[in-house]
Amino acid sequence: MISSSIPTEAPAVEATSFFQRRLITPIVNLLRMGATPEKLAWSLAIGFVVGVNPLLGSTTLVCMVVALLARLNMVASQIANHLAYPLEIALFFVFVRIGDVFFHTGHLPIDGHTLYRAIRQHPIATTRVLWAWEWHALVVWLLFAAIVAPILATLFTPMLHRLHHRIRKEHPTA
Repeated sequence: MISSSIPTEAPAVEATSFFQRRLITPIVNLLRMGATPEKLAWSLAIGFVVGVNPLLGSTTLVCMVVALLARLNMVASQIANHLAYPLEIALFFVFVRIGDVFFHTGHLPIDGHTLYRAIRQHPIATTRVLWAWEWHALVVWLLFAAIVAPILATLFTPMLHRLHHRIRKEHPTA
């Protein structure tokens, strides 16, 4: 006999997506705490472009410094920085290749898998060996960042304004 105190159905569990948990909810919370849509848009844009810089392993620290110097929202910039991580790996080779073309450096002396393993095991030594490719890639990235950050901020601002308006409408005290 089944006891009446034991539920026969599992309680409904709200399933949220990765982006809901890692991006939307934190941004909504920042808006509720008083962050402006414009500042959040720039924070996300800068966090993203810093997050794809070709100096592997530097993004968190660089993002913190840039956010502090530009008086951006540190949380929002780090959210975008960490969400950009998969693109950092992919764009690393793009930035290096474009740097090769502009500066006539020649191809990287090691393949992607070996490079990834070397960076994880010996990041400083690997950077020393590959510095010519790194700084050329950084120049390309700086041009990319100067173009892409304002575009992203311009795209994010109206979306964040709509979200902010919706939050104020649903919760007038927010």
